[in-house]
Amino acid sequence: MAHIVGGIATSHVPAIGRATAQKLQGDAYWKPFFDGFPPVRRWIDSVRPDVAVVFYNDHGLNFFLDKMPTFAIGAAPCYTNADEGWGIPQVPAIAGEQALSWHIIESLIGEEFDLTTCQEMNVDHAVTLPMALLWPDQNWPVKIVPVCINTVQFPLPSAKRCFALGEAVGRAIRSWGSHQRVLLLGSGGLSHQLDGERAGFINKSFDLAFMESLVHDPRWATQFDTTQLVEKTGTQGVELLMWLAMRAALGDKVERVHSNYHIPISNTATGLLVLSSPA
Repeated sequence: MAHIVGGIATSHVPAIGRATAQKLQGDAYWKPFFDGFPPVRRWIDSVRPDVAVVFYNDHGLNFFLDKMPTFAIGAAPCYTNADEGWGIPQVPAIAGEQALSWHIIESLIGEEFDLTTCQEMNVDHAVTLPMALLWPDQNWPVKIVPVCINTVQFPLPSAKRCFALGEAVGRAIRSWGSHQRVLLLGSGGLSHQLDGERAGFINKSFDLAFMESLVHDPRWATQFDTTQLVEKTGTQGVELLMWLAMRAALGDKVERVHSNYHIPISNTATGLLVLSSPA
């Protein structure tokens, strides 16, 4: 059976891509953020994943407001990036692990999740930036399975439903008849709001409480409905749903390997958390 080696959650602010392209990793503004990643890369080298299942939200590159599925899973042979208008350099295509994609899709349909299945799929910065932060040379050593969660157009799935989705994905991975090693990746957040009266809103205390809960009390955030999460984290801060789904897929017990929190990056609270799964 497949083995889940652990999970990584990280922010995906588009400005990260521009900073990387301009080689600003040592700049005073960016250094506290980029300094969080060398320990993560060392951990990845030690656990040697073959596949990454990526929980993320699309920002209009693959889905737009006229067609916005609640949950969508990629089953493509590869995933391409395109110009999103942010000035972020495009990255090489990332190979898909179709066998695992279809196994997860069939398993989740069997558990009565209604999914959109994508046999062709573009992926935006919510996938490409975390991948490039983990593997800066962009010679991707892993194949991916993208799991897209709607955090853009209301009504959004609840934290409780996203947690259940993550649990089901974890069960599907563990039942996959393969000896491959699977990394879980949650992409998004943390607290931020890009527009409206609360533009620039950051809630450090909630962010840190949420990050801590993922270690010891992973269902903690499911007590809040969507309106409460938006109030506590900002309109775009609800992207923490990807972190929550990733954590749920890990199972009951995890160990914290590494974490980092830095504010602000482009009016966003950026977080980083690495959790290992017991063998």
